[in-house]
Amino acid sequence: MRLCHDGSRCWMSLLFVYPPPLGGGWVGPARRLPCSGRGRAVRGGGRSGRWARVWGGRWLGGARAGGFTSAPQHSPARLSSAQHSPARHGSAQNNPAMPPPPGQTQLPDWDGLKLRVRTLIASHRVMIFSKSYCPYCNQVKELFSSMGVEYYALELDVTADGPSIQQVLAELTNQRTVPNVFVNGKHVGGCDATYKAYQNGTLQKLLGDVKDAETYDYDLIIIGGGSGGLACSKEAATLGKKVMVLDYVVPTPLGTSWGLGGTCVNVGCIPKKLMHQAALLGQALKDSRKYGWQYEEQVKHNWEIMVEAIQNYIGSLNWGYRLSLREKSVTYLNSYGEFVEPHKIKATNRKGQVTYHTAETFVLATGERPRYLGIPGDKEYCITSDDLFSLPYCPGKTLIVGASYVALECAGFLAGLGLDVTVMVRSILLRGFDQEMAEKIGAHMETHGVTFIRKCIPTQVEKLEDGTPGRLKVTAQFTEGPETFVGEYNTVLIAIGRDACTRNIGLETIGVKINEKNGKIPVNEEEQTNVPYVYAIGDILEGKLELTPVAIQAGKLLARRLYGGSSTKCDYINVPTTVFTPLEYGSCGLAEEKAIEKYGKQNLEVYHSLFWPLEWTVPGRDNNTCYAKIICAKHDNNRVVGFHVLGPNAGEVTQGFAAAIKCGLTKELLDETIGIHPTCAEVFTTMDITKSSGQDITQRGC
Repeated sequence: MRLCHDGSRCWMSLLFVYPPPLGGGWVGPARRLPCSGRGRAVRGGGRSGRWARVWGGRWLGGARAGGFTSAPQHSPARLSSAQHSPARHGSAQNNPAMPPPPGQTQLPDWDGLKLRVRTLIASHRVMIFSKSYCPYCNQVKELFSSMGVEYYALELDVTADGPSIQQVLAELTNQRTVPNVFVNGKHVGGCDATYKAYQNGTLQKLLGDVKDAETYDYDLIIIGGGSGGLACSKEAATLGKKVMVLDYVVPTPLGTSWGLGGTCVNVGCIPKKLMHQAALLGQALKDSRKYGWQYEEQVKHNWEIMVEAIQNYIGSLNWGYRLSLREKSVTYLNSYGEFVEPHKIKATNRKGQVTYHTAETFVLATGERPRYLGIPGDKEYCITSDDLFSLPYCPGKTLIVGASYVALECAGFLAGLGLDVTVMVRSILLRGFDQEMAEKIGAHMETHGVTFIRKCIPTQVEKLEDGTPGRLKVTAQFTEGPETFVGEYNTVLIAIGRDACTRNIGLETIGVKINEKNGKIPVNEEEQTNVPYVYAIGDILEGKLELTPVAIQAGKLLARRLYGGSSTKCDYINVPTTVFTPLEYGSCGLAEEKAIEKYGKQNLEVYHSLFWPLEWTVPGRDNNTCYAKIICAKHDNNRVVGFHVLGPNAGEVTQGFAAAIKCGLTKELLDETIGIHPTCAEVFTTMDITKSSGQDITQRGC
């Protein structure tokens, strides 16, 4: 029956779902029950039945091996293959001796269908999803026949899972009709779009591309073996393309280098979070005495043991990445890639041996490296984050130059390990982040022993004494006034920003434009550069977020658009992130300054609150230090446009709320949400004080 939307009662069908002996699921005869207009209920029968739902004619729940679970948040195209793939569970799909029970229908394997569709698109020069009786489909077939071009047509009306395939196509292309035409992996569209492409020459160009591609060594070459490059390479290989990845780490001035996997794995997110955890454990040891733990032995930290354990773990990841490329039949070269002419690169390995390779398409995923100060002694005596995480000795008394998230994260965990740490700041903390949150982070770090020298720039670094660590003299100039600063440290770590690795890979040879100031590459919304066969992803993009998950997502989606017929582009809006300072900072959406700039202060309402994590109450530390804030757009139903939290496990808290923000989270929905008590995250469900009210936000109880 038709689903009612006006609240009146109607009759709706109940689908009867049986779990077959070896998994998967069968949908059987319908029953009818009254409906209140909210949706259609679906119930399994007998003792093994379960409830599921159908909403707007779409199946929202399904069978699981040996049973069945309700999953109302999933549409058919998103149901997990682990739950809905009879073939993977040895059911009737691959066991002819076990047909579905009489009058029942097998549930689709959506992941399997997606793979089948993408494989068909990737493996045929011209792929037409058609219906045998459709006159428009026949017109398209006649067009290709008249051009002397072979095509492969899948007739959805005579294919058992034709309707399901058409639904998968709708998700991939946003086109719900047939014919659905692909040429060399590119989505052309329906009948009208195909004829239009033929008339303006686009179709002939698409058909001609494959002839040129046959002369290339590879379909795709990716320069850069970081998170984004690896994700793109494996996705393209899965779609049947011949792929090469080049990755080469130019050693730091101190000679540090690392394996496959890029910055995040080797000298970024992974070792940073592990050293942050080491510092948190130190704080937990101090707290433990208040919880009754008694120990006589003086606890101290061993830098060498920590670094060895972290590097061993990173080494296992490096090996895992190489193995996964091999399993996907992706060619990996530990060589430096440089364009020498269109569609051709030179690859130089560590021994200076040179090889040349051609490809139809290139993806730049070279990432960034730390920027140096450009003063006497910086490269000779200073280190960067590229060196810190594998440093074979404890850095001792450390000066960190810079106020980026890298600078503050490193300062935080080094201080947490018991070291004397000073941060030298030129201007503001955490440029680009919410400045109220940034200043709260700085204040918390100062109360926990980190020294800040504000508005000061180093001018020279000199060696006073060799050693591991040695002794260095730093001379600096204050930006306001004539005073100079002189100090002695064991280690100086520079964290003033990063530069894109795009200047020495021959981009000027093939005409790829870059921002000459920072090396960043301008791209369109599909990550394509001004040179049509060259794309770029990750940290090197102009005006995009420099985050590992963003690069991974962009890489996968780019490969699917190039070779899988998809039209889905990477969404760079409302991406969550966390700064792993001692007081962790999670954010999603706009900083307060940016929100005011975009909406106007009068059109915003900012709700905020201090809070005290229960775990910190017994040790009696940091009361009313943690802070939560949401920024709401008044004229958009109080939609949350900025989410900010300072406190323990901020990343875990932010990740969950980020999904809600993607769905259009409002203040009303937060108020209607019942919090989990006692947790830090529940503060967002009880906020009732606005900044504009000026009321006290100090918390005095749980």
